Amino acid sequence: MTSGTARVQFDPAGMDSGAFYRVLNSVVVPRPIAWVCSRSAEGRVNLAPHSFYTVACVSPPVVQFTSVGRKDTLTNVEETGEFTVSLTPEPLFEQVNATATDFPHGVSEAEQCGVALEPSERVSVPRVAGSPVTLECRLHSTVRLGDSTVVFGRVELVSVWEEAVHDGRPRIERLRPLARLGGNEWSTIGEVKEIRRIPHRRWAEDPSIGEQLRGS
Repeated sequence: MTSGTARVQFDPAGMDSGAFYRVLNSVVVPRPIAWVCSRSAEGRVNLAPHSFYTVACVSPPVVQFTSVGRKDTLTNVEETGEFTVSLTPEPLFEQVNATATDFPHGVSEAEQCGVALEPSERVSVPRVAGSPVTLECRLHSTVRLGDSTVVFGRVELVSVWEEAVHDGRPRIERLRPLARLGGNEWSTIGEVKEIRRIPHRRWAEDPSIGEQLRGS
């Protein structure tokens, strides 16, 4: 791309939050999806997808997802201190999308959308039976940021289907995760590329590495 390419500016100070939210969703892509299962203090199970989701820390192992506004997931996690995050696999695409429906409070998304749940190993909250990976979490902390709350969960166990593990780690082509894009757009893994990081020693020994990159 040439240095003279024109750009469109999106200034949050001059836009309403809904419009800027749509811009952020379109440029922070692709986003992994936390399919969060939680349980209320009264025992009602909730299942909802959250696409503001990532790893927060490795030691201790902590993942994070963001509740935009106060939703049942956030209330449940605060009440019970436990939740599970199931990977959203491509074969369950329609069910994942359907669990985002704004059902009335107390209605089970899993039951309405035909998503089978099963007991977890370390926490009392169930996991999605048809998902190849589940992270079983206990609440670490929350941080309130404007209209949203970031939920941090300490990972107690990662449970993976045996058939999805090869050479000691889960394989992406066997997990087939979905990701969120902008608007109503989703994506699958598509083409998978592999490339090793370049140690500085190699740059020093072979100046052509940098020359090729700068000329590309």
